Amino acid sequence: MDNNWKFSQLTYTRPDFDALKDELKATADRLKGAESYDELKKVYFEYEKASNEMSSLFNIASIRHTIDTRDEFYEKENEYINQQLPELMPYFLSITDALNESEFRSDFEKEFGRQFFVSAELSKKSFCEANIPLMQREALLTDEYQKIMAGCEIDFDGKKLNLYGIQKYFEHEDRSVRKAAWDAYSHFYASNEKRLEEIWAELIDIRNEMGRNLGFEDFIPLGYMRQGRTDYGREEVASFREQVREVIVPVCEKLYDAQAKRLGVDKVMVYDEGRIFPDGNAVPAGDDDYMMEQARRMYHELSPETGEFIDFMMEHELLDLKNKPGKASTGYMTELPDRLAPFVFSCFNQTIGDAGVLTHELGHAFAGYQAMRHQPIGEYYSETTDIAEIHSMSMEQFAYPWAELFFGDQADKYRFQHLQEAVTFVPFGVAVDEFQHICYENPQLTPKERTWKWHELEKKYMPWRTYENDEFMERGGFWYHKLHIYLYPFYYINYTLTTMGAMEFKKKMAQDPKSAWQDYLTLCNVGGSISYLETLRAANLSVPFEEGAVKRAMAYAEEILEDEIRHNT
Repeated sequence: MDNNWKFSQLTYTRPDFDALKDELKATADRLKGAESYDELKKVYFEYEKASNEMSSLFNIASIRHTIDTRDEFYEKENEYINQQLPELMPYFLSITDALNESEFRSDFEKEFGRQFFVSAELSKKSFCEANIPLMQREALLTDEYQKIMAGCEIDFDGKKLNLYGIQKYFEHEDRSVRKAAWDAYSHFYASNEKRLEEIWAELIDIRNEMGRNLGFEDFIPLGYMRQGRTDYGREEVASFREQVREVIVPVCEKLYDAQAKRLGVDKVMVYDEGRIFPDGNAVPAGDDDYMMEQARRMYHELSPETGEFIDFMMEHELLDLKNKPGKASTGYMTELPDRLAPFVFSCFNQTIGDAGVLTHELGHAFAGYQAMRHQPIGEYYSETTDIAEIHSMSMEQFAYPWAELFFGDQADKYRFQHLQEAVTFVPFGVAVDEFQHICYENPQLTPKERTWKWHELEKKYMPWRTYENDEFMERGGFWYHKLHIYLYPFYYINYTLTTMGAMEFKKKMAQDPKSAWQDYLTLCNVGGSISYLETLRAANLSVPFEEGAVKRAMAYAEEILEDEIRHNT
């Protein structure tokens, strides 16, 4: 393979799915007929090589579709792949069945660990052929939601702005401009409410039917399976949400009371939440290219491993971060496994969020980069979703000593704002999770009743939240903006669970940087080779469901924030 390849130069050709099915069937037969462990392993690695090449093709099409959702070619390719992929599931399962039933299974497990078979069993339990047409319809609906979001054009300040562009004005010095920007943002969702209601209602029905087809009462157990959860269930998640309500919500109320005093207002309105300082928030010290170069410098100074990683990402064009028309309003990390390459996508908007992208998404990418170089099989390149966000959120915290590179003399502002937002995010995150449980458990609710449930959750988890003369948001419309609800059911709680791990790493890094970095490398290097709880233990992290865990994890950050409030309010 040419080591000088660039993402923009990679060739995409439509996969031949009929041929793929034949190849997968033949592979399963060869695995069943293997007469020695060496033969079985040889067949498996041939399959893995072909599978990685196939996955990379799928991801190239998906990436190019999100880079420009108006590109008809990649729109059609992405749709075609999403319709075909569910039909491949029985063939993939036949591969793992053949390994599981092989007389050499114990040899495979001895060499590669039991997690391969744990994950394979979960995949088998979460699939049935009756769900294939439902999965195909689900993909069409989620893609439609993304296209609605990507097609947003808000006329504001003499410009046509997308959803990332308008959010920059939420930090404007003029309160009336902030309110006008918020009103325009709200109006976009209100004007699309009818179709957004319809998409969500159909997704609930489709996903609940998927769950029933597998013998469950609703979608929730299947949703947990899709997230790879084998160590805990909804009871543990509910207890965690309650800890957040008891411990973190009061801290957030203090933070917003202090913010109101700083801003000189009686109460922080929703359109004030993003304006942390009266003289302005921290803003990037340079343009998009400047920020990327500072990221390169930071990663070189952070460690030899991150230095090698960032050079690889930039040299192979694996970062698409600049905002532009038609670009999907999202951020993500994905992989080109045949090239052992992560890919990072987002939309810069000249706020502190740009530094967040360069640390959060690149934290994901670094973890993938490390796992792909430390794990022997592709199944272990990706960790469970509840571990994944520890990589990204911890990297955000590790970047604090380099804030001057990105923000110059406003670095202290950045550190305070970022930490405040990391804490105040958590109640919103658990509200998103509880909202999904409510919707799938109560499919009889009307669209307006569902939205009112979000209003009630705001009162429970975000009692400071105040809308002003915004009927749509007052009755619960804020949830429509969170694409994870539509696209990635039950993923969002991961951000809140992993915030606890990130805050533990923050404290560790302050007390013993060398030890903290070694624990972080362990977290990245193990990939998906062990379970959630085993990974936490390997990285010397606490279990967030345990009684008192939230209070312990948040104590150090709370101490820093309260000290800042005392000195600056």
